[in-house]
Amino acid sequence: MQALVIVAHGSHLNPDSSTPTHQHADTIRASGAFDEVRTGFWKEEPSLREILRTVEADEIYLVPLFISEGYFTEQVIPRELRLDGWDVSEWNSDGLSADTATLSATDTDQTVHYCGPVGTHEAMTDVLVRRAETVTDDPSVGDGFGFAVVGHGTERNENSAKAIEYHADRVSELDRFDEVQALYMDEDPEVDDVTNFFNTDDIVVVPLFVADGFHTQEDIPEDMGLTDDYRTGYDVPATVDDHRVWYAGAVGTEGLTADVILERTADAGADISTAIETVREQTRETTVADD
Repeated sequence: MQALVIVAHGSHLNPDSSTPTHQHADTIRASGAFDEVRTGFWKEEPSLREILRTVEADEIYLVPLFISEGYFTEQVIPRELRLDGWDVSEWNSDGLSADTATLSATDTDQTVHYCGPVGTHEAMTDVLVRRAETVTDDPSVGDGFGFAVVGHGTERNENSAKAIEYHADRVSELDRFDEVQALYMDEDPEVDDVTNFFNTDDIVVVPLFVADGFHTQEDIPEDMGLTDDYRTGYDVPATVDDHRVWYAGAVGTEGLTADVILERTADAGADISTAIETVREQTRETTVADD
């Protein structure tokens, strides 16, 4: 037997924080790729510390539903799951290239293939573009549009900005959108000034966040000038400084994220190629936020 465990942050304050995690798990569970699919959280139940005890399989593929490598993926998760022998050097990563470390869970004797976070996988670029297609309701969107990838940004974790820049560069290399820009909430270039970075009349803005919450639903819309008060809502697109801003919401709410989770496990050696194709085809037609 082999199992998939998806771990995420969760929230005591935002009940919607865990929704994408549960729904991606449901999608993968329905595909039959794994004998078991479980979810565990830092701030919700079931907790990271107990999640492995709920899994019957001896072999586990563990995927962090996080955007970047950093404190949670390098310290909190391995510590709470008691992964014997873990050291960040096991990933041999430059902050973007974490792959897989195969370890033993100390108190359950299970073999755990600890995968890198979904946010740094190359397949996440496809999800970002899919968000643009979803928010504009146009599968060929690109010509005449600018594209902004938005991240938190923080001096405490330089890898946070690395992930944003990585995907912005990859979207740019597609040569699909007229302009592509990485923007941040807490460092320059700031999302507050989004219209200053584009000449295009239309701008798609996609936050590289796992779930919609305080930052994506309140801070960013207000910072960009979509609304003076998030509680009153905003138009999509909204007109800001003579530009039409198409705000897509968190990338992790896109159904295609389930494909990235499976890609991580395939990279770690899971034999699930048929399931990947099935899930990819299915989730191109759905968005978690609409379910």
